[in-house]
Amino acid sequence: MRTHFAPAEKQLLARFWQSASGFWLGRSAWLAWFLVAVLIATVILQLMTQYALNFWNRDFFDAIARRDREELWGQALRFVPLVGFSLTLMVVQVWARMTTQITWREWLSNQLYDYWLEDDRYVQLKFTAPDHQTPEYRIAEDVRIATDQPVDLVLGLFQSLLNAVTFISILWSVGGSLAVHYGGFMLTIPCYLVIAVITYSFLLSAAIFLIARHLTRVIEENKRTEAELRSIGTHLREAGEGMAVPDSKKDVRHVIGAALKGVIAIWRIYRSQLMRMTLVTYTSQLVTPVVGLLLCIPKYLAETMTLGEVVQASAAFVVVQAAFGWFTDNYAGLAEWASSANRVASLLLALDEVNLSDP
Repeated sequence: MRTHFAPAEKQLLARFWQSASGFWLGRSAWLAWFLVAVLIATVILQLMTQYALNFWNRDFFDAIARRDREELWGQALRFVPLVGFSLTLMVVQVWARMTTQITWREWLSNQLYDYWLEDDRYVQLKFTAPDHQTPEYRIAEDVRIATDQPVDLVLGLFQSLLNAVTFISILWSVGGSLAVHYGGFMLTIPCYLVIAVITYSFLLSAAIFLIARHLTRVIEENKRTEAELRSIGTHLREAGEGMAVPDSKKDVRHVIGAALKGVIAIWRIYRSQLMRMTLVTYTSQLVTPVVGLLLCIPKYLAETMTLGEVVQASAAFVVVQAAFGWFTDNYAGLAEWASSANRVASLLLALDEVNLSDP
């Protein structure tokens, strides 16, 4: 009997990309890269639109401070085409993103079905390695997640990097330096808004990492126990229908009950992880806009910053923090993708063993 060793996560991810990358390199590559080009174009154009809206915020609120009715009407007319263009770009981006995900999933699923069914590997699989539970579920569900999440994550990361570079320049130019007086001393903090947003984002990311560093393993265990429960139920149904041989040596109700307890136990751990992550992420959503405003108040009170510049800088602070907080906001998505990719790779490695064992 062959001894099976669970492959390391790096090996699993390497095996996943060995198969999944064919979508980007084979006959389908022209469509894949065309969609990527459309996505890049929408991100850049959307960035330009958001940049224009940021300056619109400044001009609009400065007009409010001056009570300039004519300027307010002009800014209202300027707002309409900006919003219309931004909405159009979002619709195009959704089309390109989901088309990429759908076509990649279709391509990889077909590759896996062919590999699974070819030479009756689906029959031999259970005699070769333990990493074969519910292969049909892995192809149907885990492939969907493993192809959906990378597109969302990479697109979001690219957009965040561009946002960070672009809107930091606004914080740099509008915020300038802050003079802090304490007793008889004066401390000048250069580019204080940039330093503040970097520090704030670092603390949030560190908190998420400490709280949820084991989330990938928790999600993977969740999927494993769910698959085991589903597999037991399927075998019981097939035995009842005469399609499988019942195992008279096992108390079926006890086996199902034990599997269900395992599922519930891991869900409770998962719930605890998400509750702690939500505490950090939702606090950030509530607090970040206020932090941006509070940081601008001293310069506004000193009359070195207008009301419009306060709104402009605080909005840029939120955008930059969201860009730097990409890891914080997407940690659960990264963990879910890694878990699903590992499960797909485990199936591929098990099929590889079947392939090697064929005469």
